[in-house]
Amino acid sequence: MDKKKYVAYVGTYTHGNSVGIHLFDLDVENGTMKERKVIPINNPSYIKMSHNGKFLYSVADEGVRSFTVQPDGDLVPLNCASIEGMRGCYLSTDKDDRYLFVAGWHDGKVTVMRLNEDGTVGEMTDEVFHKGLGSVAERNFRPHVNCVNLTPDGKYLCAVDLGTDQIKIYKFDHRTGKIELLDLLFCELESAPRIIKFSRSGKFAYVISELKNYITVYRYDGSGKNPVFEEIQKVSTLNDYHSATSAACALRFSRDDTKLLCTNAGDNTAGLFHVDTETGLLEKICILPISGDYPKAIDFFPDNKHIMSLNHESNTITTFEVHYDKNYFTAKGKPISIETPNCVLVAEIEG
Repeated sequence: MDKKKYVAYVGTYTHGNSVGIHLFDLDVENGTMKERKVIPINNPSYIKMSHNGKFLYSVADEGVRSFTVQPDGDLVPLNCASIEGMRGCYLSTDKDDRYLFVAGWHDGKVTVMRLNEDGTVGEMTDEVFHKGLGSVAERNFRPHVNCVNLTPDGKYLCAVDLGTDQIKIYKFDHRTGKIELLDLLFCELESAPRIIKFSRSGKFAYVISELKNYITVYRYDGSGKNPVFEEIQKVSTLNDYHSATSAACALRFSRDDTKLLCTNAGDNTAGLFHVDTETGLLEKICILPISGDYPKAIDFFPDNKHIMSLNHESNTITTFEVHYDKNYFTAKGKPISIETPNCVLVAEIEG
């Protein structure tokens, strides 16, 4: 039995009564979570922990805020740095925790920030505004950078542009922190790619598309002069009998890379898949309701036997127990009340 201790950090919009990042203690064995405290911050719509586990970074109205992670999981504020643009929506770091990458949905901007050894966010090393027009009025008629992640080899920064149905691939200079556009990965017209995640092995990439409701699996090879993304599978995030007007949202891997979760707004469901770590291919386990409205984020408990869904419009977190032998999951306890949850990060602690 896993005797390690874990917490979950849940970011919320703070337009109403919520004031920041909610810290929950997890009971992994029973699949439950209990709120401990709230760390004040303006609209922490995405949070990211450094690879060494010492620091946490959060989107804020003012730019990006940094925190020191205490042994018991509590957060101590460090500093705030401006990204000189509209509020970001996604954060990622390089493996050495030297740079922070920020995606800008509102202004179509990619920002690179330097990270200092003490965990504070330093100066901006580069910024690029995407240009162009999309194909669907309102949702993706102009650039919306929804996700930025480095390829596992650290060579390229992938900027997922939901508004133009493209993933722009930038060559990344680790010395200067500069990015240079190298290639484009064109996605299906009006698919609205939302998030790209890479397998732990570095061999496969997974892209979830909001408006077409599917996950595209690519075989990735960065050994040559230019990166290669070869499409090998496309899997629907919906059951055949569910509404095609739904919108795919979250994409999250289990810690051992053998399972994958996704969510669908409108349809208000979560999809659970087996991942073949050798071939990269996905196999559906089940797609079921999450007992809430607009599951904007989702994650596994560390045991992979329980999951949590953050339901943005119904102001709840719902938890479930997964029955892999029967290919379904069931509700676990009552919904947890929390205002406009947006993102979640599960971390191991000492205390």
